[in-house]
Amino acid sequence: MSVMTPPGIKSSGDYIEEVLATVKAKNPAEPEFHQAVQEVLDSLRLVLQRHPEYRSAKILERITEPERVLMFRVPWFDDRGEIQVNRGFRIEMNSAIGPYKGGLRFHPSVNLGILKFLAFEQVFKNSLTTLPMGGGKGGSDFDPKGKSDNEVMRFCQSFMTELSRHIGPDTDVPAGDIGVGGREIGFLFGQYKRLRNEFTGVLTGKGLNWGGSLIRPEATGYGCVYFAAEMLKTKKDTLEGKLCLVSGSGNVSQYTVEKLLQLGAKPITWSDSDGVIFDPEGIDREKLAWVMELKNVRRGRIREYADKFKKAVFMPTDIKLDHNPIWNIKADCAFPSATQNEIKKRDAENLLKNGCKLVAEGANMPSTLEATKVFLDAKILYGPAKAANAGGVATSGLEMSQNSQRLSWSREEVDDRLHKIMIAIHKNCFETAEKYGTPGNLVNGANIGGFLKVANAMLDQGLV
Repeated sequence: MSVMTPPGIKSSGDYIEEVLATVKAKNPAEPEFHQAVQEVLDSLRLVLQRHPEYRSAKILERITEPERVLMFRVPWFDDRGEIQVNRGFRIEMNSAIGPYKGGLRFHPSVNLGILKFLAFEQVFKNSLTTLPMGGGKGGSDFDPKGKSDNEVMRFCQSFMTELSRHIGPDTDVPAGDIGVGGREIGFLFGQYKRLRNEFTGVLTGKGLNWGGSLIRPEATGYGCVYFAAEMLKTKKDTLEGKLCLVSGSGNVSQYTVEKLLQLGAKPITWSDSDGVIFDPEGIDREKLAWVMELKNVRRGRIREYADKFKKAVFMPTDIKLDHNPIWNIKADCAFPSATQNEIKKRDAENLLKNGCKLVAEGANMPSTLEATKVFLDAKILYGPAKAANAGGVATSGLEMSQNSQRLSWSREEVDDRLHKIMIAIHKNCFETAEKYGTPGNLVNGANIGGFLKVANAMLDQGLV
C-alpha cells in the first residue's frame, strides 16, 4: 500500500537520506557507525509512513546522537617501569528505557567510530531483550594480549579511576566484550569498590562468588543457538545433524559450539586472527575442552589445534584474498562469532553456493550491508546480530536483577530465563516483520521492534 505524501513534506525515503547525510557529515571517518545507522534507518522507512509523530519529534536525529561521549587518557606503568598511555572511551548512547548497558572492549582496533556503532546497535538489542536497559559501549585501544596479569591490573585500575565517576548501578552498567573477560572485570570492579566505597552491581560478568550470575559467560553463544533453533522451527526443522561453521575461538564461539553439540549439531570450524581451522571429523566435547584451555588459560593461537588433532586443516589468513576461506566450506548453518564485517558479499555468495540455509550472528554486525542483502534476497533464515546475539546482554540484565535483590539463581533458572527471552525476541522480530509487510525479514523485524519501544519512551519523556 503506498501512502501519499502531502505537498511540501518530504517522503520518508528523502527524510531518511537527509538524516543519513547529516550523520555522515557530523561523524566523519566513522564507517562502521554510518553502516549501523544506515541498516536501521533502511528498515524504518516502513515505520515512518505509519507514524509521522516520530518525524515531527525528530526521533531519528536524536536517536543517532549519543547522549554523552566520554574520552579520556589512561596512563599506566608496564613491568619495566616505563609509562604507557592509552585512550579510554565510554559512549552513553540512549537511556530512554533504562540505565546505559553495554560492554567494554580492549583491543588495538578500538576507536570512536567502532564504539559508536556498537553503542547504537546496543540500544536496539537491549530494547529487544524485554528488559529495562538503555544502550552504551566503551573500551580502550589497550591490547591485553601478551601483557602480564600485573600490567593488566595496573591498566584496569587507571581506566576505572576515570570511568568510575560516570557509571553506577542506576546510571551505566558496563560488561565485558572482546579483550575483557573475568580477569579484567575483577580488576575493574575492585578499583570501583575501592574508589566509591560501595559494593554494588556496577559491572556484569562478575565472578560467581562476588555477585556474578551463572550462565553469563555462556549466554551470548547459547542465546545465538537458541535463536537459530527458533528460526528452524518456523520451517519445521531442527539443528540435529546439521554441519555448522563457527568463526572465532573466544567466549562466544566456545559456547556456541557447546550448545550446538548439546542440540545434536556438528560444528566443524574455528578461527582467530592467524587463520582458520577446518576439522572434517567435527568438534566434539573433548576438542572443545582443549580449545577452552588453549584460549582461556594458555592464551595460545588456534593454529596449535592442527598440531594436536591431525585430521584438522589450518588455513593461514591471507589478506590478499577477497574472501575468507571459512565461509567457503560446505555446511548447513553459519555462526559468525568473531568480529564486525567478517562476512563480505563474496563470502555470503560462497555460503549460499555451498548450501548454507541459516546464518545466526553471534558477533556484532559480522555481515556487511552487501552480504546482508545477499542473504535477504536469497530468503534464507537470517538472524541479525541485534536479535541473535542479545542473549549475552539479556543475561547481564538477569545478573543486575539478582544483584538488586541480593540473590543468586540456579544455573537451570538462568538458562531457562535466557531460553524464554530468546524465544520472545524471535517471536517479536518474526511478528513485527509480518506486521510491516516483509514476512521472514528478521532484519526489519529486529530493527523496527527494537526502535518502537525506545522511540515511544522518548516521546513519553519529552524533549531530553
